[in-house]
Amino acid sequence: MFNRNRSVVTLAILISCLYFINAPVWAQKSITVSSTTSTEQSGLFGYILPVFERKSGIVVKVVAVGTGQALDVGRRGDADVVFVHDKVAEEKFVAEGFADKRIEVMYNDFVLIGPKADPARITGGKDIQVAFKKIAEAKAPFVSRGDKSGTHAAELRYWKDAGLEVSPTSGWYKETGSGMGPALNTASAMNGYVLSDRATWLTFKNRGDLMILVQGDPKLFNQYGVMLVSPVKYPQIKKAEGQAFIDWLISKEGQDTIASYKVGGEQLFFPNAKK
Repeated sequence: MFNRNRSVVTLAILISCLYFINAPVWAQKSITVSSTTSTEQSGLFGYILPVFERKSGIVVKVVAVGTGQALDVGRRGDADVVFVHDKVAEEKFVAEGFADKRIEVMYNDFVLIGPKADPARITGGKDIQVAFKKIAEAKAPFVSRGDKSGTHAAELRYWKDAGLEVSPTSGWYKETGSGMGPALNTASAMNGYVLSDRATWLTFKNRGDLMILVQGDPKLFNQYGVMLVSPVKYPQIKKAEGQAFIDWLISKEGQDTIASYKVGGEQLFFPNAKK
């Protein structure tokens, strides 16, 4: 009788142990963040997310696409948080009721990349519109992401402000419909010009004969913003966990973590959340 009772108790303990071993996996909190490719391909998320996850116990699943697509993911209610870099599109997202507010997190800048031979003769320039005009005049190969990303939106803005209309039918202007990394690969293969965010460029390995030719124009400023997708519009949104991620991003710890991410000793993103 004693041995039978002891066996029952032992079995109960084993079952309990198995439950508690697996329980954290079942109960694990997580959120989905829809973001631009630059935060992923630059390595920023790989650097900052483990810090947040250890602190909060919330796992962050990233959907990295162009900003336009990232916002569309949010519009469908398929992400809890949207973290992108196109202020005009973000403000429209808020105005449409898909988020209550947009919060600025960090910035870096765009740079114009091109071949060392530089057939358009723009090396060292400080005016992006002048550089675009020279590329168009030279009909030099230009690679556009063509994916409605934040970088693509900025590029189209620069062409428009320069008084130019561009089209793939021109021959020298090529749209890839891809993320920043693949667009840079195409430019490297073609020895063409391409607009890139600085962070992705600094982590890009397949540079070939490409280099930064134009930088420093204030118009190349690149601001990133974060938004909690509306839980009123989409009840399935994980409001508490999503807000916890946003609060961490703009906290001193989050901002310091972003600032500490460097490649080759160079800082890639500069935190500027409003206090």
